[in-house]
Order: sequence, then C-alpha cells, then structure tokens
Amino acid sequence: MSFFKHIPVLQKKVIQYLNIKPQGIYVDATLGSGGHSSAILELLDSGSLHSFDRDFFAIQECQKKFQNKKNLFLYHSNFSILKQELFKKNIFAIDGIVFDLGLSSFQIDNPQRGFSYLKDTFLDMRMDQEQEKTACDIINNYSLKELKNIFWSFGEEPKSVIIANEIIKQRPFHNSSKLVEIIDKFYPFYLKKKRGHSSKRIFQALRIEVNQELKCLEEALQQSLELLKKNGIIVVISFNSLEDRLVKKFFQKHSQSYLPPKLPIKEKNMPINPLTIITKKIVTPQLDEIEFNIRSHSAKLRAAIKNF
Repeated sequence: MSFFKHIPVLQKKVIQYLNIKPQGIYVDATLGSGGHSSAILELLDSGSLHSFDRDFFAIQECQKKFQNKKNLFLYHSNFSILKQELFKKNIFAIDGIVFDLGLSSFQIDNPQRGFSYLKDTFLDMRMDQEQEKTACDIINNYSLKELKNIFWSFGEEPKSVIIANEIIKQRPFHNSSKLVEIIDKFYPFYLKKKRGHSSKRIFQALRIEVNQELKCLEEALQQSLELLKKNGIIVVISFNSLEDRLVKKFFQKHSQSYLPPKLPIKEKNMPINPLTIITKKIVTPQLDEIEFNIRSHSAKLRAAIKNF
C-alpha cells in the first residue's frame, strides 16, 4: 500500500471532539501518513500543530507532503517524551491532542518491517528503525518465563506456556513463517475459525514488547494531562483491549473523586477532578466506514476535557 493511501480512522469524530480553535496549539501524537494532521491544519489560522512519530519514514514522507505548512512542526520522537520535546520549542500548554494508536497501513503492508504474520518476513517489528532490539532478539534470547509473560500479558494468549516452551525448543528463529508454523499446530481448525488467525495474539505481544507500547502510552497520557489547558481536549483511538483498558482506567482515575464512604461533605466543597469524560460510551466506526476500511473495525475512541 502506498504511504498516502493510509486511511485515518474516525477522522470526523476526532475533529468533532477536538473542537479546533483557529489560534490554538495542537498535538498529533501519532503522525503516521498525516491524515489527522491534515484535517487539523485545515482548521488552523494563527495556531500551530506539533506532530510526533517514532518512525522516521513517516517523518520524511510528511515533510514532503506538508512542505508548505509553516505552522506544522514535525518531531521524530517517541510520544512518551512529548512534554520534553515541546518544552524545547517553548510550548508549555496545548489546546488538544490526538492519539491514533496501533500500526499504519504502510507499516503493516511493507514486508521489510516484519509486522505481518501473513507474509514470510524477518522478525523485526520496530516502529523506530534506529532502535536495536527486534522481535527476532526477543524470540531467540528471552527466557521461558519472559516469553510466557509477554504472550499472556500483551497478547492474552491462552496457550502462552506451551507456545513459549515450543519456541525455546525450536530456536533459533529469523523469519515469521517458522514462528507461524509452530503457533499454528496448537490451534485446530475450529479454534482458528472461532478466534481468528492463530498468530495474531503472539505477534501483537511481540510488537508491544519490542516497542514498549503500553509503557510509552501510559507516560504520554500523563504528560498530556499536564500539558492541556483548561478546556483542552484529549482524544485517543485504540485498537486492542489492552490499549483501551489502559486509556479507560486513566480517564476514570482522573475524573473521579476518591473520598471515604459516608464522609459528610457538601457538593460545593467536592474536589474538582482534572478531567471530564465526554464520550460516555465508546465511539466506534459506522458500518460504512468499516466496509470502506476493514482495518477500522476494532477502533475505539475515547475523549475527555480538562477542567482546570
């Protein structure tokens, strides 16, 4: 797939919830092919957009795509240090931020990146190609306990123990086909039909471990909360239950007051929470969007507004 053919998910909803101010300062924490950034830029006047991606290919391509946009600033950086990067530009507060998590189509469809279990490729899976550790390193060097833990914690794989055991026995690994073959033999046809591709959870677990995705997301959410101005908006699109659970817990933690039960307190004296959740229910793609872009089917959007 061409770089520019990546289709941003739930874009209209992202723009609706961000409620762009023409003079505002915004962050696209996951630039990708620039779909959300492009939509935000169209609504800015004197405002600025700061877009992050750890994939240098995305930065290079978007430098060409947006070469005439003087109010766009691109950062080849992990969003886990976005606060530090923004401070360097003397940006200390923002009006809104969007996270569109997961992989871009150009990453999935490029066999050299090693993200797909549908193609026989080197087990790479690095979002940042300058990073050293690959999925191949993990498969060949992690202990049985470490493999079992990541398969269960990051892939929710019910057969994590036996798959980890078999991997230890069959080392070394270099390409995806051997790993897929091993996973496949533990799943009879009826289970594959029920659960989807047998390798999906293991590949997800390896990708999350390689890129430390959940740890980075947790750090980025906290920094976003600190950066948002009063009435600033945070929008997050997740693509798996682990990401969504983390976002949900973060929003709930910062939008609820923890008081001892039966404590006599007047409503006007109740502590103000940093966030108010503005998506009371998860926002998901409509059927027509899913039909147009099948990869959007697992997307879940949550949004919140900063109270002070």
